[in-house]
Amino acid sequence: MKLKTKLFGVSYGFASVKEVLAKANEEKSGDIYLKIAAETNQERVAAKRVLSELTLEDLRLNPVIPMEEDEVTRVIDGLVNESIYNEIKNWTVGYLREYLLLHSTTNEDLKRIGRGLTAEMVAGVAKLMSNMDLVYGASKINTWAKANTTVGMPGTLSFRLQPNHPTDDPNGIVASMMEGLSYGCGDAVIGVNPVEDTVGNTKTIMNCIYDFMMKWEIPTQTCVLSHISTQMEAVRQGAPVSIFFQSVAGTEDANKAFGIDAALLGEAYELIKKQGIAPGPNLMYFETGQGSEMSLDTDHGVDEMTLEARSYGFAKRYNPFMVNNVSGFIGPETLYDGRQMIRANLEDHYMGKLMGLPMGMAPCYTNHTKMDQNDQEIATMLLAMAGSNYYMGVPVGDDIMLSYQDTSFHDDATLRELLNRKPTKEFFKWLMDMGIMDESGRLTAKGGDPSIFLKR
Repeated sequence: MKLKTKLFGVSYGFASVKEVLAKANEEKSGDIYLKIAAETNQERVAAKRVLSELTLEDLRLNPVIPMEEDEVTRVIDGLVNESIYNEIKNWTVGYLREYLLLHSTTNEDLKRIGRGLTAEMVAGVAKLMSNMDLVYGASKINTWAKANTTVGMPGTLSFRLQPNHPTDDPNGIVASMMEGLSYGCGDAVIGVNPVEDTVGNTKTIMNCIYDFMMKWEIPTQTCVLSHISTQMEAVRQGAPVSIFFQSVAGTEDANKAFGIDAALLGEAYELIKKQGIAPGPNLMYFETGQGSEMSLDTDHGVDEMTLEARSYGFAKRYNPFMVNNVSGFIGPETLYDGRQMIRANLEDHYMGKLMGLPMGMAPCYTNHTKMDQNDQEIATMLLAMAGSNYYMGVPVGDDIMLSYQDTSFHDDATLRELLNRKPTKEFFKWLMDMGIMDESGRLTAKGGDPSIFLKR
């Protein structure tokens, strides 16, 4: 395994695969903060060259965190399809990039090869891609999943209706649901982030959104984003919900900080299959984002992009219905500006899809970062071109409970019109029956008018 190269008469050497992966990464403030980033553009290019010449076997045999030290590494390695891996293990990372971007490589080819890859391989090949490569490469992969309805089918674009409220007032949650639904938002899931993470409050919100869904016969899914152990107890006590949610990360230590491990998620998966209200088979919802491990001091000196790929490898074990990325949510210590946020979102979406996950995106930002609405909209449009399954939907793009900026209800309608996409099949029919959307998939005069739920 060769870890050195010479560029324009200057020699560059790297101590490990972990260092090569870190220094081949595009500039991220989190990596700079940890002092693992390339110090110059020349060193970054040298690292990319060394990375391009490593084999996939080199990366599998040298995970960034040893298998004996980390549960996430063991989970990822245990999911590798050995037959496919043995076919490609002698490929270089550079050759893998060329194969993935070939115009003749099909969706089926890409989904098959993804089963033989580890997170380090996926992160490594994405580091060698330009932004357009990441958009094009992701656009070739179609991943769909089913809970009550199926999200991610070709020609569709879905949205999570996020009716958060700063005091968990059920009336406020319902009012926000009405507005979002009137814009055609909510076919991915109606999911509430509660302020108060208790079993009683979780049950109240689960019942609130379920009752509204049943009253109006809305073909979608419901979720309350408490800690997964809280959700589990609420369901054991009879609360109705379609899918379970949990944030996950790329190291065992970070997952422990989240209060989870593989065994707990496995227990949750079995519980929602038995007592959830959706038939599935995809019944888990995971959220990730570059920099979470660094913010928890659980990064092990690994770059944030590679750790993000590891979080997808871990999530894959539970056959999720939804995975959404919120790189940009933490702040400038992980992604400093709009340029870094856009790049991270394109990387994350591509890596998740290559690993076989039904990826949605939340190209978001907080008001203390060097990002703005234009940066967010650029990321949103690029990711829509890349084939993101869904986005968030919050009133006027401002989540007043979580204090961050995300895609709004009206952004959702605009994206569908720009790309000629429609909601999921069942939800589209419901919108037409309600008079909210016409057969072309565009909003009618009733679009954006939540009072239609009060008049009937």
